[in-house]
Amino acid sequence: MAFLQVQFFSETLRQGCSMNVILPERYHRPSEPLVQPYPVLYLLHGASDDHSAWQRNTSIERYAAEKGIAVIMPSVQYSFYSDMKHGYDYFTFIAEELPQIVKSFFPISERREDTFAIGLSMGGYGAFKLGVSYPQRYAAVASLSGSLDQRTRLEGKTLFNNTVFSKQAILTFGSYEEYVGSDNNIGQLLERRLAEGVTMPSFYQACGTNDHNYEINQSFHEIFHNRINLLYEVESGAGHDWEFWDKYVRRAVDWLPLRK
Repeated sequence: MAFLQVQFFSETLRQGCSMNVILPERYHRPSEPLVQPYPVLYLLHGASDDHSAWQRNTSIERYAAEKGIAVIMPSVQYSFYSDMKHGYDYFTFIAEELPQIVKSFFPISERREDTFAIGLSMGGYGAFKLGVSYPQRYAAVASLSGSLDQRTRLEGKTLFNNTVFSKQAILTFGSYEEYVGSDNNIGQLLERRLAEGVTMPSFYQACGTNDHNYEINQSFHEIFHNRINLLYEVESGAGHDWEFWDKYVRRAVDWLPLRK
């Protein structure tokens, strides 16, 4: 696989941005022709990480090579992939501007059936948010230890109360009431999409029982597992760490419905 470090300017954010990119090489698939334009996976980092974390902590390059897919790993700071209440429009950047920038640089497919998103923790929220917000663009989205619901942080009823995590939630989403009534509340947004009869992407969800996001992952699964195409995997004793994420990003990549 070819590995590229890309610096570019974002009109949405009005600042320089970074992304790491993995592109297929025929050398890795000598027995099979590469499909061009390439299927593309947007791989979204967590709150305390940046775009380099996947490359440093997992074998994502090897997993992608086996599938012949391009992987886009953007940096979005601690933004929760959202148009922030007090900050920048990172959801507009990631959902609207970045795909156009990527397609202008690389031979990336624009077909829904070739477009995917996977994220961990904050990035799991981001991946599901992309899939629910733009179901016509994504064939499948996956969340690993996803922070899928921000209500408890904004209510001040979690271990994050009065920490940088809770403060950041307020900066990003505003008040509890503002969050609940907005499209940042992906559970509510998904309810609306389903009521409208919109065709949703496939969903993959994984979490460990010792993860601080386990309860909200359980709740999401209980509400939606019979209403969307959702595969949910739970690992007993697993926590919020790279040992879990390296294992399950491999499983999520293997799960992607890639065309033959």
